[in-house]
This record gives sequence, structure tokens and C-alpha cells, in this order.
Amino acid sequence: MRVGDCAVASGEAAAAGMVDIATLAPGIDLDIRYSGSHNFTGAPVDGYEAPRCYLLRPAAEALARVELALRRDGRRLRIFDCYRPMRAVRSFVRWASDPTDQSTKAAYYPDIDKHALLGGYISERSGHSRGATVDLTLLRCEADRCEALDMGTPFDFFDARANTDHPGTEPEVRRNRELLRTAMEEAGFANYPMEWWHYTLEPEPAPATFHDFPVR
Repeated sequence: MRVGDCAVASGEAAAAGMVDIATLAPGIDLDIRYSGSHNFTGAPVDGYEAPRCYLLRPAAEALARVELALRRDGRRLRIFDCYRPMRAVRSFVRWASDPTDQSTKAAYYPDIDKHALLGGYISERSGHSRGATVDLTLLRCEADRCEALDMGTPFDFFDARANTDHPGTEPEVRRNRELLRTAMEEAGFANYPMEWWHYTLEPEPAPATFHDFPVR
């Protein structure tokens, strides 16, 4: 795997300056997809030994502020992914390079050739491995019941329809995406325009350091 001239660090979360978001926002909804089979690979992903969300402390504190502010308004976050080990990124590349496994095509990449995912959607490096990027959606809650807002596509849907400002987006979906973006931007996160779910704290605390310790 190419890492260019970026520093590559390894070690456990605390040594890397990361914290578990659940310690700052108890009860936050975690749906860490890569720790199970409900993801575009169809299987648990290398490096995900537990469904936890680790982030560098500044990013975790900012995300906790978003969650607490949303709770006052009857909304919450649902977290799909946070820190991502480099070994997981490598496993994505291997998966995308295997043309024989098409088991998740209908659900995640119905209109694109699997090999074409490399480069545009799946890269040899991921900002998630730096510890300040999070994938998430928005919930509407009443009493003890929460439901996900309609964002137009599933998480990790490889299609232009997942672009945050896709021109064909329905009005309700556009409003829901904007609610999420506004909440995140108020805490210092910036959206990746190709994916409505993807946000990075700016400026990043450690923009040149990629980590590879497992999530456990």
C-alpha cells in the first residue's frame, strides 16, 4: 500500500490520542457497519473487532457537542464509522479488485462496474485513518423511539445520487441532508460533497498521520 511521504503511526487508541465517543456522549447511537456484515463487502472488515467509534479528542468533543445539541431538539445522530484502521482500507481495495464477488452489487453499486470503484470511491488511503472523519446520519426521536430520516440513499451507496447536493434529490431528502450538514458545520465539520454521510473536522488535528491499530 502506498502511503507517500505521510507518517504512519500504530498503537492503541489512547496512545494515538483517540477517545471512544461513547465516553463523551453516553447513549449515542452506534451502527458501526464494518464490524458486521451489513456493509458493501458483505462481511466483517479487517481491523474491526468491536462496534466502537474512536476519534481524536478534538473531533470526539466536537461530535459530542453536535449530539447533545440535537437531543435538545428531538433529534440524534447515528454513527456508521469513525476511525478506520489502514488494514481495513487495504481490505476494501482487495474486495474491489475481486471481480468474482458481486454479492452486494444490487444494494451498493447497481449502476457501476465493481472495478471502477477503485480510485473514485475506494482509495489506497482514507482520511478516516487519521481519526477526525466520521460517517453518520440523523435520527428523529419521540419519547424512547427514534427513526432515521430519509437521506435518499443508503450509507455507502456508490452512486451520484449520494452526492450531498445532487440535483435530482427530492425536497424532503434535501431538507434532511441540510439539517445534518448545518448541525455538523456548526461544530466545525465539513462535508465531503460526494457522500452526504461523510464529515471531517477542520482543520484536522493530525492531517499527515495514518493509524492502523484495530478497533476493539
